Amino acid sequence: MSSSPAQKQFKQSFSLLDATMIVAGSMIGSGIFIVSADMTRTVGSAGWLILLWLLTGVLTVLAALSYGELSAMFPKAGGQYVYLKEAYNPLTGFLYGWSFFAVIQTGSIAAVGVAFSKFAAYIFPVLSENNILIHAGFLKISAAQITSILLIVFLSAVNTLGVKEGKWIQTFFTIVKIVALLGLTIFGFMAASKTTWDVNWSTGFSFGKMDGDALIPYFGFAAIGAISGAMVGSLFSSDSWNNVTFIANEIKNPKRNIGLALFLGTLIVTMTYTATNLMYLAVMPLQNIAHAANDRVGVEAAKIIFGSDGTIIIAVLLMISTFGCNNGLILSGARVYYTMANDGLFFKQAGKLNNNAVPARGLWIQCLWASVLCLSGKYNDLLDYIIFTVLIFYILTIIGIFILRKKRPDIPRSYKAFGYPVLPLLYVIAACIICVSLLVYKPTFTFPGLAIVLLGIPIYYFVWKQKHVVEEAPGDV
Repeated sequence: MSSSPAQKQFKQSFSLLDATMIVAGSMIGSGIFIVSADMTRTVGSAGWLILLWLLTGVLTVLAALSYGELSAMFPKAGGQYVYLKEAYNPLTGFLYGWSFFAVIQTGSIAAVGVAFSKFAAYIFPVLSENNILIHAGFLKISAAQITSILLIVFLSAVNTLGVKEGKWIQTFFTIVKIVALLGLTIFGFMAASKTTWDVNWSTGFSFGKMDGDALIPYFGFAAIGAISGAMVGSLFSSDSWNNVTFIANEIKNPKRNIGLALFLGTLIVTMTYTATNLMYLAVMPLQNIAHAANDRVGVEAAKIIFGSDGTIIIAVLLMISTFGCNNGLILSGARVYYTMANDGLFFKQAGKLNNNAVPARGLWIQCLWASVLCLSGKYNDLLDYIIFTVLIFYILTIIGIFILRKKRPDIPRSYKAFGYPVLPLLYVIAACIICVSLLVYKPTFTFPGLAIVLLGIPIYYFVWKQKHVVEEAPGDV
């Protein structure tokens, strides 16, 4: 019998700085420059705008601190998929992995790619989404969609060359965009108008829906629904912090550095986002924030700060931001498919590493589906649908800490969830309130998200059954 070649192994190449930049870089995309408009229209005051960004940040940091315990227990490629499988069962892990591939990660990659193209069009108008290259019946393909696909293909190809190339892009571009955001904020405060600041804050913590110059108050449970609806934008802008857990096998001293990177990365982003929104309030009237053209608050703020050059400056910043964000999403996502494939729950070829010790075929499968979503033009709808289920999986994962403390007390925990059991429980309660209110007040977003997840159940049993049929077949394969 001939011996098979040794299985290639991941290389521990990511330092604490690299891991922290994966967290921060995957979080900061285009959302911080856009979503404050809708949030302001929904809550109607400066106080509530800042409060919801802070609440989002606190929830994100709490979740990250809780994930630190799980990452120390299971420092393996796959992250959240592994945690759910270990705490519950393979089906729960698969439902997360299925949703992750179907829309969570690939939809995010598509949306960020198109955002890159939209802002690149400020500098190169030919890349505009209004420049339709193919119009065949129901199918319309714009230059922005083609550009986004080329970006995804390029970053996927770079990441097949090895960890070194992908992590260099991630660390460099994340540092650049954090420094650039900090610079934008500083210049914003330098150009601030005391009158604008005072008028904005005269709204205090009034709470209601903007209707022209009027503020229509919410009553009863509708207020909770409005808060939850407004936070959809800030939660999306603060999502993907868990991507670092997917590359656990490739991080140096993972039992220490993953938890620390989660805390540092989410804290950096929370402070950056809060400072950016305070800057918006210092340079723009609240009505202008709420009704910025195409919701592009960052563009309008940059025009005030830098004059006619502001549009180009913010476009370059956004191109840097979305480029780095997509690299982090692409790099980390393929590691989930790798682990699922080795569990027999994904395409078999995605479970192999190439000569550069990266899951190249998983990267290309992810690239293909993200490109299809780019062409569909439905990626933003899918992302709206999935925010509810993203929160559900976060809730289940953090509840998993309580389950594993009873179920697997023998596993060494070099790091334990900060503030356990109070702070993890606080996150679960807050996230559940948001989910229930979204279910009641935004059913058009929540039920399609649930449908995507539940579709994974028949797929799971078909895949699982086929796996066992192959395993139990007589003879050698």
